[in-house]
Amino acid sequence: MEWDFLLSLFTIIGVDIILGGDNAIVVALACRHLPAHQRNKAMIIGIGLALIIRIGLTLITVKLLAIPFLLGIAGALLIYIAYHLLIEQEKNQTITSPTNLWTAIKTIVIADFVMGFDNVIAVAGAAHGNIILVIIGLFVSVSIIIWGSKLILKLFDHYPLVIYIGAGILAFTAARMITHELMFAPLFSQQPMLAFFFQILVITFVLLSGWITKSFRSSRE
Repeated sequence: MEWDFLLSLFTIIGVDIILGGDNAIVVALACRHLPAHQRNKAMIIGIGLALIIRIGLTLITVKLLAIPFLLGIAGALLIYIAYHLLIEQEKNQTITSPTNLWTAIKTIVIADFVMGFDNVIAVAGAAHGNIILVIIGLFVSVSIIIWGSKLILKLFDHYPLVIYIGAGILAFTAARMITHELMFAPLFSQQPMLAFFFQILVITFVLLSGWITKSFRSSRE
């Protein structure tokens, strides 16, 4: 149980960091035109409010995933999200840079709400119903994103392998969600090696298909 708790906690933190890159960009853009003395205040209040909303949404999602087949469906959706993380082209950032403190805070909260859908699904699935895991994981990962956002973004830009690691974490989370689905549990619980090989298969499929798609696109450019 202790190993499962730690594995789920590290998975949640990893998922949040990987999917938090865009959120770090949003925070930076939203605060860019604020006076220097207001930037930290906007970041702390905006991220704090966004974190409260995200915790609430994640806890609701944790409860919803107890409905039969929803955990499996969410796992399948997360496989697509992991694949999309690998193949997506660089996004055009359309976030405005307000000069007013409360407008910047509103921008951060709304953007995080809109962009946090994949994050909520991944965290809820990785937590397996453990509310303490959700709260600890989100607080730790948000702290890392706040203080290390520049480093995270530089890693993404200069070391493409980091994206593959992130996609692998998402694929692993998706596979665990499917193997923990109540309707499939009898099959996987009685055949632990089947669950292990299924997780390996999902991770391999996501990474290989993403790499093939990116290679094909590069060859056509």
